[in-house]
Amino acid sequence: MAEVNTKKEGRSYFPEHGPIAENGREVLLSLKNVDITFGKGENAVRAVQDASFDIYKGETFSLVGESGSGKTTIGRAVIRVNPLAGGEIDYKGVRISGKISHALDREVIRNIQMVFQDPAASLNERATVDYIVSEGLYNFKLFKNEADRVQKVENMINEVGLLPEHLTRYPHEFSGGQRQRIGIARAMVMKPELVVADEPISALDVSIRAQVLNLMKKFQQEDNVTYLFIAHDLSVVRFISDRIGVIYKGRIVEVAGAEELFDYPLHPYTHSLISAIPIPDPQLEKNKVQYIYDPSIHDYSEDKPEFVCIGHDHYIYGNKKEIEEYKAIREKGVPLKPVQIVEDGEKTASSQTEDFRDADAEFLKAPVHDTGSIWYTVLSFFLPVLGIIAALIFKRTRHYRNYRACKKGAVMGFITIAVILLIFLLLLWRVVA
Repeated sequence: MAEVNTKKEGRSYFPEHGPIAENGREVLLSLKNVDITFGKGENAVRAVQDASFDIYKGETFSLVGESGSGKTTIGRAVIRVNPLAGGEIDYKGVRISGKISHALDREVIRNIQMVFQDPAASLNERATVDYIVSEGLYNFKLFKNEADRVQKVENMINEVGLLPEHLTRYPHEFSGGQRQRIGIARAMVMKPELVVADEPISALDVSIRAQVLNLMKKFQQEDNVTYLFIAHDLSVVRFISDRIGVIYKGRIVEVAGAEELFDYPLHPYTHSLISAIPIPDPQLEKNKVQYIYDPSIHDYSEDKPEFVCIGHDHYIYGNKKEIEEYKAIREKGVPLKPVQIVEDGEKTASSQTEDFRDADAEFLKAPVHDTGSIWYTVLSFFLPVLGIIAALIFKRTRHYRNYRACKKGAVMGFITIAVILLIFLLLLWRVVA
């Protein structure tokens, strides 16, 4: 982590640039041994333990982990909502945690904005969109006159894909994706340098998520905005992040570049997170070997763990023995395969093991003639035996739509034949009786 030499106590402003790390990049935000505790005495809960990482200017740093791991707690600490029990948070080399001057506190609010997870709960239902987006401008007098304010708000609304006539409406009149766009506009109109995005797409439909992510990426490219992106969906995080930090029960266990982390998920918990990413092919998902993280595999009774860099800008948490093992694996330079696919009936990985990215790409190349045409259903209905045979052939060749169509028609055909036979037998029994 970068050493900060420009820190000054009692400052009321931020310098133009932050400290420079060993790799030559500017450090915008730095967490150093951060502890966050809720409650007191015996009821105290240590939500975050000894968390340390840097965020470089202009990058997207993602913080991932399961629910309750402390991701949002860290994000709220950055915007000074959650107080620290230990450690410190520096912004451009200036401490912003703990007691700071009123002027510096306003600078934090001005430079660091947050986009919340729930777009409905984060917006004032009694305020118009115009007021919601303008509130920060009012508080910091960021406009020359009323015409300038209106111009800034309208420009921002247009940039997030909404229309000027939406400004007179209230949040309940919009969809979830539109409300999240309003939340992004509220943050971006302040021209922040750092945005804490707390799972901004988890409450949205899948079809809307890509639009919101592209919108955030656009602001980053145009204004050089830096993101602390909090999420639990690694499949999304991989494609939007420059670097990723993995957190487990309040402790940062691994930090690396996005591709580095997916190629070399050295910590067992990171391994388990990646292996949990669902594969869209149902057959491959069925045969996937799920890796379950067991924290009891670590023996820290004597050899205490540390958070250290093993090269390649890859940080990991472990004791000396584990660190040596991680280094040896990384230095081999052979990408790991955290997701394994086995043949039906096998219990352990075999030569059939595949990397999940290759499996995913293979699934996307769906057969051209897998249309699931209704004619398959009709023909299978009148010829159910042939329909079952065709269904089995389609299933083996992964024509899943055709398989379901044939199966449906054959089942309906067999049921119809059974009903006709039953009626015939009842009529025959009456005649004989």
